[in-house]
Amino acid sequence: MLFNMEAKIHLHILASGSKGNACVVEGPEGSVLIDCGISRRELISRADTLGVDMGRVQALLLTHEHSDHVAGVTVLCNHAELGLYATAGTVAARSYLAKLPCNLVEPGDTIGIAGMAVQVFHTSHDVGDPVGFRFECPGDALGYCTDTGVLTSEAYEALAGCRILALESNHDVGMLDRGPYPPFLKARVRGTGGHLSNDQAAQALPQLVTDDTETVIAMHISEKNNRPGIAVRTLAEAVGAEPANSTFTEARTPDGHLSICAAAQARPLSVW
Repeated sequence: MLFNMEAKIHLHILASGSKGNACVVEGPEGSVLIDCGISRRELISRADTLGVDMGRVQALLLTHEHSDHVAGVTVLCNHAELGLYATAGTVAARSYLAKLPCNLVEPGDTIGIAGMAVQVFHTSHDVGDPVGFRFECPGDALGYCTDTGVLTSEAYEALAGCRILALESNHDVGMLDRGPYPPFLKARVRGTGGHLSNDQAAQALPQLVTDDTETVIAMHISEKNNRPGIAVRTLAEAVGAEPANSTFTEARTPDGHLSICAAAQARPLSVW
């Protein structure tokens, strides 16, 4: 866990990767769940591991309709009174999502939830209408962007200067090239509607990281085409951070102000 006791927004990553995604953003007046691609039982179990009170969750925000982000949505919504927020393209892509009461949002919208202003911005993925989010309240901000082949201009604007930045760092280009994926899948991953590589995420950091940024989390790391240590090392080099452990799964700048770490598929992580 990474702590800032004066912060108002906290991030709890319950799952991040191609087998399922779910994160809780804790605000000053409640919490928001981003995506639910794991079972309700697993969601609650992982939240309990981190001491996260799922009873404070007021809304579920969907980034897009791929099953690793929405597989658990119906069961969760049937067991909890949550406001569901998604783009029209996301809802239309899955018949079971279309059957649920949903608040439609679109890029450019800002909605108020749990004491936070949630800005919706466009991402670039091979789905109907994918989005990322910036969560903000006075004195604090969190940026969340995964499953995008490139960072859009809207994404750059929304993600800049966040105290916590959760940014996709999906694959190492060399590992992808040498890896087991067939050519068509390799092309999809590296395409503009695919996933950000370590290098792409690193190249973006100098424009996104400011004096307000304290933590960068490498998200949606591929189990076949990447390693946490490789992702963290690549991001660390872009901001002058140095290894904080022997496996390079965490790094810090020499002044200790900025930390780089990696999210995982099955190891929950809290950033305070």
